[in-house]
Amino acid sequence: MSARLNNAQPYAIGLFRLVIGLLFACHGARSLFGVLGDEPTVPTGTWPGWYAAVIELVGGTLVLLGLGTRAASFIASGAMAYAYFDVHQPSALMPIQNQGELAAAFCWAFFLLVFTGSGAFGVDRFLAKRSSETTKTSREKTDKAPVAA
Repeated sequence: MSARLNNAQPYAIGLFRLVIGLLFACHGARSLFGVLGDEPTVPTGTWPGWYAAVIELVGGTLVLLGLGTRAASFIASGAMAYAYFDVHQPSALMPIQNQGELAAAFCWAFFLLVFTGSGAFGVDRFLAKRSSETTKTSREKTDKAPVAA
């Protein structure tokens, strides 16, 4: 059973990344453009709301695609940690009391992706596979080339 679950791990991480990235990007799109909800948009350039929304939209999209997953997740995790401690935590200690559950959950989800990477279905994985095939092909060509004295 454990071996079967281990074989499925990249696919589970890939699906996790897709869902988290989509939810995060939707949150940013709602804040920036007013789509997907009734909330008013954040005024351009306001600190920290507008910058957080840009990080949410861009970071969520990158994570969704699996492109630069570790770096985008690191930035997104930091943004959500800031959101929790600066925006939510001053009003109450526990996330359930200060409405910071979403910020805390996103923070830890992205922190996990920093260490796991994109998993299956990600552009990162495709590019890494393609790069290793190119390197392998170029090595084979140089290994077969005659040595001139």
